[in-house]
Amino acid sequence: MSLDLAIRGGTVIDGTGGPGRQADIGIANGRIAEIAPRLSDSAARTIDAQGLVVAPGFVDIHTHLDAAVLWDDTLSPSPLHGVTTVIGGNCGFTVAPLTPDARDYLLAMLARVEGMPAESLAAGLDWDWNTTAEYLDRTDQPLAANTGFLVGHSAIRRTVMGQRSDELATADEVEAMVALLRAGLDSGGLGFSTSTSNTHHDGDGRPVPSRAASRDEIIALCQAVRDTAATVVEISPGVEGFDPELAGLMADMSLAADRPVNWNPVIVDAATESGGWDRLRLSDVAAERGAEVLALTIPLAITARHCLATPSVLAALPGWEDPMALPHDQRRTLLADPVRRQELDRSARSVKMRLSHLADWGAYVIGEAFSPQTEALVGHTVGEVAAERGVSPWDALCDIAVADDLRTVLVSTSSGADQADWEARARFWTDDRVVMGASDAGAHLDQLDFFTYTTGSLAASRKFGLLSLEEHVRQLTDVPARLYGLAGRGRLAEGWHADLVVFDPDTVAPGPVHTRYDLPADAGRLYGEAVGVASVVVNGAEVVSIGRYTDARPGHLLRAGRDTEPVTLANRRLNPTVTEGAQ
Repeated sequence: MSLDLAIRGGTVIDGTGGPGRQADIGIANGRIAEIAPRLSDSAARTIDAQGLVVAPGFVDIHTHLDAAVLWDDTLSPSPLHGVTTVIGGNCGFTVAPLTPDARDYLLAMLARVEGMPAESLAAGLDWDWNTTAEYLDRTDQPLAANTGFLVGHSAIRRTVMGQRSDELATADEVEAMVALLRAGLDSGGLGFSTSTSNTHHDGDGRPVPSRAASRDEIIALCQAVRDTAATVVEISPGVEGFDPELAGLMADMSLAADRPVNWNPVIVDAATESGGWDRLRLSDVAAERGAEVLALTIPLAITARHCLATPSVLAALPGWEDPMALPHDQRRTLLADPVRRQELDRSARSVKMRLSHLADWGAYVIGEAFSPQTEALVGHTVGEVAAERGVSPWDALCDIAVADDLRTVLVSTSSGADQADWEARARFWTDDRVVMGASDAGAHLDQLDFFTYTTGSLAASRKFGLLSLEEHVRQLTDVPARLYGLAGRGRLAEGWHADLVVFDPDTVAPGPVHTRYDLPADAGRLYGEAVGVASVVVNGAEVVSIGRYTDARPGHLLRAGRDTEPVTLANRRLNPTVTEGAQ
């Protein structure tokens, strides 16, 4: 056999959790043709993996790349960090189905709730689709990674109910929503997503449409999943502790759909670990009833960046929703006004303990600044600047932000980054009730760098001695792939799709994160390359070589039924690591 690509001399870690072994991998026609100590066939091209690990490409099941997929064929920077498959449409926030009325609403909602620049959404998309099927057809184009999409509750609800989407639906409206969901799933949507989180607001600061849904509506939509090829139900419940009512709802959702329910996120460190275990009781309640509920965890120490130009997270502070929804120029004028800014400060300081850190103005580090008056302040805390100027930290912060046209990047001091914190996280990574992920790639573009979760968690695992490399790779590949039923992906096996990452286990890590102004309408976003990732291969073609994109765009749109194997509660219980899928 003549091979298209050979990867020689590496340590193959296949994603099953089994021990790594020295082997070559031969690839032909986008599939793994042979794994052997030495390949007997010649290859058109060879990658030298001596001293490196060869693993399945990482599978990122929680992104918001629904818009970016239409303006960035590299899906950057995710593939630079070894990701070969991304799933979009989470939390009920999708750009399809669509009506002319829903277009402006969804654009503003995504800008507010997911921190996507409104100007990029307007300039980068033509919004010329109506149905989920039409949207999926638009995304079925050459890309650097495989993509799959859920069908979102808020988009369905807005399309059916229009401006009444913040009200209870009638029986006829629920029926219409069910029909739209089924049509989206039948066209290849991988599952149904929704949100009940009290932190999710639309462009006007009101609860997103899915939050107005009754329990019966949510269950009816989950029942619509049951008789389709869709593989999962996803929800963002905004859970802070064990809630019996929510536990019952998610168990009922799983039973209605006959699918696992994946909720997000659970975030832990040493100080919050006990609360995390309490939240996992949601899974225990479901299991007692024969359902399956899994948490998605962010496997990083959280370093958040905030910017008053797009303050989606800060808008959660008391009294900040309406001011932060003002147009940019009006918001800047408000923050320049000594009287009005003090009103915001007083409101923020009334916050309960959960968000109190957001109003600790003096603790923020100035991460990036953009004017001659502010550039020298980078690296200093707001408190240090305030002391030097003889003003309050809040006044100093406002003065800096106004001088920067609100673009100043404020970095919250990273917490939870010592040995005990990482050991707490690792206990969750390997718990059967938890899946690693939640990159949020494509969202909160000026605030969060969770797109580094693959290389970041591998670097932490090496530094703190957390997981074996074999188990860590399994958690990043096979576990999420099996949850979504991705046929022939998530492992290295003969006949399976050739999605691979080649990396140096001794150096793999995230590189520096910085702001890059390369979105449509020249909007900015956080961006960062990886260290120690030598090669990323998607469907047999190398898309990343030594940290740089090649010209190859071999990614496939993954459609339910065509590119997935059946996922039901019964086959998850009987065979949680399904090995079929090499079709």
